[in-house]
Amino acid sequence: MKKKHFAVAILLCIVCHISAQTTSKPTFAESIAAPADNITVSRRPPVADRLFTSESIEKRIKEVKKLLKDAPYLAWMFENCFPNTLDTTVHYSQTEDGDDDTFVYTGDIHAMWLRDSGAQVWPYVQFAKKDEKIRRMVRGTILRQLKCICLDPYANAFNFGPTGSEWKSDITDMNPNLHERKYEIDSLCYPIRLAYYYWKVTGDASIFGDLWRDAVAKILKTFREQQRKENKGPYRFMRKTERQYDTVCNDGYGNPVKPVGLIASVFRPSDDATVFLYLIPSNFFAVSSLRKIAEVLTKVNHDATAAAQFTLLADEVETALRKYAIHDHAKYGKIYAFEVDGFGNQLLMDDANVPSLLAMAYLGDVAVDDPIYQNTRRFVWSEDNPYFFRGSKGEGIGGPHIGYDMVWPMSIMMKAFTSQDDRETAQCLQMLVDTDNGTGFMHESFNKDNPSQYTRSWFAWQNTLFGELILKLIDDGKVDLLKKIQKHR
Repeated sequence: MKKKHFAVAILLCIVCHISAQTTSKPTFAESIAAPADNITVSRRPPVADRLFTSESIEKRIKEVKKLLKDAPYLAWMFENCFPNTLDTTVHYSQTEDGDDDTFVYTGDIHAMWLRDSGAQVWPYVQFAKKDEKIRRMVRGTILRQLKCICLDPYANAFNFGPTGSEWKSDITDMNPNLHERKYEIDSLCYPIRLAYYYWKVTGDASIFGDLWRDAVAKILKTFREQQRKENKGPYRFMRKTERQYDTVCNDGYGNPVKPVGLIASVFRPSDDATVFLYLIPSNFFAVSSLRKIAEVLTKVNHDATAAAQFTLLADEVETALRKYAIHDHAKYGKIYAFEVDGFGNQLLMDDANVPSLLAMAYLGDVAVDDPIYQNTRRFVWSEDNPYFFRGSKGEGIGGPHIGYDMVWPMSIMMKAFTSQDDRETAQCLQMLVDTDNGTGFMHESFNKDNPSQYTRSWFAWQNTLFGELILKLIDDGKVDLLKKIQKHR
């Protein structure tokens, strides 16, 4: 018996040794979850583990670090954040016929959101004219997005292939290529914004072929269906869940709307269900996107007849916005409502996710000096906005996606992007630096009183957006402002 026990013990030791040797290394999210010991050491993945590299991006990072040597913590955060999409989420390859194809993870969720991917690669487009690798990566992202739209214009997130999803039981027209099928206006707008910007920067019109024509035709059809003039349209969604905003009332069609020319969006950019389906920031985004499509169809595709259809819809939505989107607030004057239903009901709030009321000027959907926007901006950054939270460590806008007291750094960045006041911009930057919990990265959200309580250590959109903000401020001649930002211990 003793020999048998001894043999079992030896076997267990061998098994434990093998198990220890084969234990996988921490994921990127796990490796950056805790505060860093030394800000002189980058928290980027080792070079060999980076998914995509670019000499021009590396050169710009070195230039910015040198510019910000008097603000070492800010420079360190920029180094960590700006390339995060490239380092950890970009999967570039070529199709069988040699064309570009780029699948972009959102970060710790290994699926491609049309919104997130469009925003994640956006800051790199400025390098695409001189950097062929970047150009082909962005081009591949656009082509992949157009293919996704053609696959299902009502889906918000897609798999790398037909692998199925944890949400396959959702009551909607799921298929194995979809990660999630929450219909959001902005999912169809972000690819247009990216393609248009790419074209303007590079002059490359090769993306505007048959795939483009098919995708924009589906966008037009979807937007017209969701004006709900004749019926509720083909889309419905329900989910078995304890989370109210993860499912949709009225058998999956949402609350009733009166057909007034606006476009219904069953979900918000937060992936939360809307209360009143006419989501105002997204309708503004739709107007600017439709006009961009019309310009491309006219100048590149030389199809004035098709372009006119997009212009006509843009004009109709814009007219409806002027009539239904404005609320006469007793304290702030005329402001934009967040959601309306056409019956006269208006929801007064803002959500941190972009497009938002605060972000409309960042996206270029309204002028930053528009008086109604400025009134709205004051409203949403106040405790009169139900989802504005102010605490001892930070303040900003959140939303029901995470809940009470959780501020999204994205909202702080949007305030800085749309600021016309250096003092306000500096306050935003200081807050971003002081609420990273020492990790050197942005998070999805943080507790207004305790930044160590945060969600999502690896959220590439917010990381890259932070880098975009720093580059914008440098381009705007705000280096001296940036140098004043120091970490408060």
